Amino acid sequence: MKSAILTPVKEPAETIRIIYERRAVRKYKNKPVERDLIQEVIDAGRMAPSAINKQPWKFYVLTEKEMIRSFSKEIAAVAIKEFSRSGIRNIVKTASHLLHFSHGFDFRAMEDPVFHGAPVVIFITAPRDNEWAPLDIGMCAQNMMLAAKAVGLDSCPVGFAKFVGNTKLYPRLTVPDSEEVFLSVILGYGDEHPEIHDRRKNNVIFIHESSGY
Repeated sequence: MKSAILTPVKEPAETIRIIYERRAVRKYKNKPVERDLIQEVIDAGRMAPSAINKQPWKFYVLTEKEMIRSFSKEIAAVAIKEFSRSGIRNIVKTASHLLHFSHGFDFRAMEDPVFHGAPVVIFITAPRDNEWAPLDIGMCAQNMMLAAKAVGLDSCPVGFAKFVGNTKLYPRLTVPDSEEVFLSVILGYGDEHPEIHDRRKNNVIFIHESSGY
């Protein structure tokens, strides 16, 4: 599979530069994020396109450190049980990999195995009966992460957040029964600089229609 590091054109527009510089960061400084920056990031999410312009998203924000850690540990525990019920082999190893701790770390002993010590966790919900919600929320989250980079923050999407609905702490989010959590985005001041991964280059197909008429 041919792949390469993609590089933007020389002197790229600001938006292009942000797209290329954004990384999934999983190590954060012990520094709170200003409320106005959190709001700015969420506002950018609100500007995402959505099916029939329904704008289905709602945002549930955690900023209290101990609460974030509690949610993190419960979500990790529930995730392990879910994998176990699914009959996946080597449950702990599999979950550790999915939690990005597959390099010798015991995520069960960590204080924050799911949210990586980020000072802000934003759970994004949508109505349960909205078939386009996953797509809409994906675009919303991408807007948020790019906006975060633009204002000096780092971020990471956390798919494991969907397991929060099966935790004992879930009622503390006050999410109505008509909604469900599809994704979370964590924010903070990053304490690492991940390298860019190779990107596949052989996945573009130009369709040429013959002019036979």
